[in-house]
Amino acid sequence: MTDRTTPRLLAAVLLGVGLLVLVSFPVPYVIESPGPVFDVLGSSTAGPLISISGATVYPTTGVMDLTTVSERGGPGTRVLLTELVGATLNATDAVVPQALLYPDGASAAQVTNDNTAAMVQSQDAAAIAALRHLGIPVTLTVVVGSITAGSPADGHLQTGDTIVSVDGAVITSADQVRTAVTAHKPGEQVTFVVDRAGKSQTVVLTTAASTDSGPARAVVGFAPAVGYTSPVKVTIQLDDVGGPSAGLMFTLGIIDKLTPGQETGGLHIAGTGTMDENGKVGPIGGIRQKMAAARAAGAVIFLVPASNCAEALGQVPQGLRLVKVTTVDDALSGLTAAATGQGTAPSCSH
Repeated sequence: MTDRTTPRLLAAVLLGVGLLVLVSFPVPYVIESPGPVFDVLGSSTAGPLISISGATVYPTTGVMDLTTVSERGGPGTRVLLTELVGATLNATDAVVPQALLYPDGASAAQVTNDNTAAMVQSQDAAAIAALRHLGIPVTLTVVVGSITAGSPADGHLQTGDTIVSVDGAVITSADQVRTAVTAHKPGEQVTFVVDRAGKSQTVVLTTAASTDSGPARAVVGFAPAVGYTSPVKVTIQLDDVGGPSAGLMFTLGIIDKLTPGQETGGLHIAGTGTMDENGKVGPIGGIRQKMAAARAAGAVIFLVPASNCAEALGQVPQGLRLVKVTTVDDALSGLTAAATGQGTAPSCSH
């Protein structure tokens, strides 16, 4: 081997090693792909997705899928540069900077906790909106929502606890909880009485100082949310799915089970959208991935929040018809029109 060949060989080896390190280097991005779909009128291995007691439940036809997005990357994990390149070449994937999806410093455990809490809250809001639509009595309550890991509430309160009183004052709104806590100074104690699975619990928490911008204030580390009581009990069972975007489909599924008519018209329906207790549909993320998942599962009609229409246009899979929705009422009327051909179903195109 000549003296000139040795440096060239060494350079080639170093270049190869450098490229190997480069393509194996983790990058701070999240890859979003079409996720699994779940028929809210059907069952999983754990049983029916929606179970109802205290009222007549009617048989349903067709399919009513909620759609999801699968993610690679995020807190606690990283995607490789090779995966990133592959995702950019896939028409149904999206590459999103991690910082746009998750707060700086968020842990994997906190993200999971927040997503689980958001799913629980979306289920309650869906039940409230459905029961109100049907004229079934509903009494709103205030419950413990997402809990911040390592906060005073962590390990003492549980997501879903009904807040009965704070410092002896009966609670009827989330604002009352916030006002009662911030009336204290950091380091002082706050006494909560909560109902947990039908049993009264007294929980005393020592407040901490807030860490966000602005003057320091007392916090205990959870977000109050809306719950409810009703003579009709709705139970939703869906494991390993988080976030609030299934609210619309849960609402429609509950209504379909509690009415003799067939909301789907026997067709394969899918959709997405948040739902609040007043029946308003809100925007979601990952609309392209959710439409792709819906069509791959066989859906022919897709309910899309009005706020997502602009993003959805131009990315609709062939054979999938969009129906634009803003409330549970127009979701039902638009679905009926699309399924039966009678009336006009609002479209994202107009």
